[in-house]
Amino acid sequence: MRRLLTGCFVTLLLLLNTLVLIGPLMVFALLKLVLPGRYRVYASTSVMWIAETWAEIDKLIFKLCIPTEWDIRGGGDLRSDTSYLVISNHQSWVDIPALIQALNRRTPFFKFFLKKELIWVPFLGLAWWALDYPFMKRYTKAFLAKNPELAGKDLEITKAACELYKSQPVTVVNYLEGTRFTSAKSTQQQSPFNHLLKPKAGGVAFVLAAMGEQLDAILDVTVVYPQQRIPGFWDLISGNVPKVIIDIQTRELDPALWRGDYENDPQFRQTVQNWVNQLWIEKDRRIAELRDERR
Repeated sequence: MRRLLTGCFVTLLLLLNTLVLIGPLMVFALLKLVLPGRYRVYASTSVMWIAETWAEIDKLIFKLCIPTEWDIRGGGDLRSDTSYLVISNHQSWVDIPALIQALNRRTPFFKFFLKKELIWVPFLGLAWWALDYPFMKRYTKAFLAKNPELAGKDLEITKAACELYKSQPVTVVNYLEGTRFTSAKSTQQQSPFNHLLKPKAGGVAFVLAAMGEQLDAILDVTVVYPQQRIPGFWDLISGNVPKVIIDIQTRELDPALWRGDYENDPQFRQTVQNWVNQLWIEKDRRIAELRDERR
C-alpha cells in the first residue's frame, strides 16, 4: 500500500510540474515561430531554460519522495558551453531520469534525433521544434533504388536542421541498440554481449556525418541497476529502485569517424563498425564490473 500511495503521489507531482510549465513553454515556442532575428534567439533560450527547470524540479521530486540513490561516477569535467554526443546503453524508461540526474544543467539540455513526421504530433511536435530537436529524413534503400537522384538528400536535410548548433552548444543522445535490452531480445538476435544488444552503427554514423564538426567529445554513459532485475518506471516512482549507477567516461571524438561515406564506402563503413563494436565490448565489460560490486 505504501508503494502504491508513493507512486500515485509522485505521478501527481510530475503531472503538475508538466502542466504548469507546458503553458509558458508553448507561449515561447509560438513566439519563436513568429519573431524575427535576435528575438527568436531570446525565445529559444527561454524555451531551453523552461525545459531545464522542468527537469530540475523532477529531480527535486525524486529526491524528496523516493529513496533511490543516484550513484553518478565520472563527469567531473562536464561543461555547459561545449557540445557532446552521448552514447548510452538502454534497458528501461528509468534510463531517461538517470540521464537527467547525471547531465541536466551540467551539459547543454540533451536532444534526440527525431523522424521528420513526428513534428506533426499535436503539442509535442511544436515543443520538440522549439527545443531545437533535429528532425531527420531517412530514405530507405528500396526508395533510393527507385529514386537514385535523391541519394544523399536525407543527410543534406539533416545537416541543414543542425545548422543552428554551429552557434550554440548541444548534447545529442544516441542509443546504439535501437531498443531496450531484454534477455528475450538478446537471445533472439544472438547478441555476443552479456548485457547489451547488438549495436547499430548506421544510426551513429548518420549523426556523426550530420553533426561531427559541431561535437567536441563523446560521453560514454553506462547505466546499471545493481538489483536483480531491470526496473520499470513504476518501480522508480513507487520507491522500489534502491540504487542506479550512472558511469560517465569522456572520450575524444576522432574526426576520421565522419569524414567518409558510410553508405557507399565499404572500407569506411567497416572502420565505423569496428569502432562501435570495440566501444560495446568495453561497455559490456564495464557493466559486468559495476554489477559485481554488489556481490
